[in-house]
Amino acid sequence: MNKYEVVMYWSAADDAYIAEVPELPGCMADGKTRAEALAAVERVIDEWLETAAALGRTIPESKGRLQYA
Repeated sequence: MNKYEVVMYWSAADDAYIAEVPELPGCMADGKTRAEALAAVERVIDEWLETAAALGRTIPESKGRLQYA
């Protein structure tokens, strides 16, 4: 299980739930239900981390709950 914060919201334009991972730039997924979007983003997080490691990029440490203004 990943420890990165996931922000989820409904997108009328996409007719889907969107799940974003603010600490991992560009890491997001969608789904017809919240459960589908969450499952999809968990896979995408794993892929993001694997790709970053393979390319020798820095992998951000999870900071837990983020604060928004």
